[in-house]
Amino acid sequence: MLSNALSGNIDLTNLLIYFISSLTVVFLTLPVHEYAHAKTAVILGDDTPRWQGRLSLNPFNHIDWAGTACILLFGFGWAKPVQVNSRYFKNPKRDMALVALAGPFSNIVLAVVAMILYYAAYVSALRLQLMWLIYLQIFFLYFAKINISLAVFNLIPLPPLDGSRILSAVLPNKQYYSLMRYERYFYFILLALLAFNILDIPLGFLSDGFMNVIDWLASLPFRLFLR
Repeated sequence: MLSNALSGNIDLTNLLIYFISSLTVVFLTLPVHEYAHAKTAVILGDDTPRWQGRLSLNPFNHIDWAGTACILLFGFGWAKPVQVNSRYFKNPKRDMALVALAGPFSNIVLAVVAMILYYAAYVSALRLQLMWLIYLQIFFLYFAKINISLAVFNLIPLPPLDGSRILSAVLPNKQYYSLMRYERYFYFILLALLAFNILDIPLGFLSDGFMNVIDWLASLPFRLFLR
């Protein structure tokens, strides 16, 4: 998005709406994402997130500033990972995967809600002819797209992303813990992949696929009004 703006492919109004949508993601979506991890872990028997203050919707309990910058610049990013202790789980491999999936699932739910509101604003704009509703549509569309991008990005099976924890359900413990020893290096690898746009094509393809499905589902209740 930022590169499009710098090359003149997007007007300032759309850029401003995108920026507001990104800030909403940082201060609303990321806390919901991390709270989903924390709440799932607590439900499954691990109180570690509660002890560390992560069972909260306060955005400042979850923000990773490098991840936030990536969201604003690239539409992909992350928050501080919620720490869990799998020893408290009845089925550690399965439960760790469920905790990991909870975050991206919350992004998908938020995207569905945003697209429903998008179509509600669209129908209202057609009937009421109010310009501000069109800007509201653009906001909800960007918000949904960023949430889908975050869900897809976080499913990449590399530390510190959620996908790496899902690996714990399929990899033998020895191989998994060997991989996690290099978590700090993968962090910088992810930054480099984002900075050089290496992930744009595969993540864009997957995000567009998810977005098309969610768009179709969200539009179903409104198709009577859109004819």
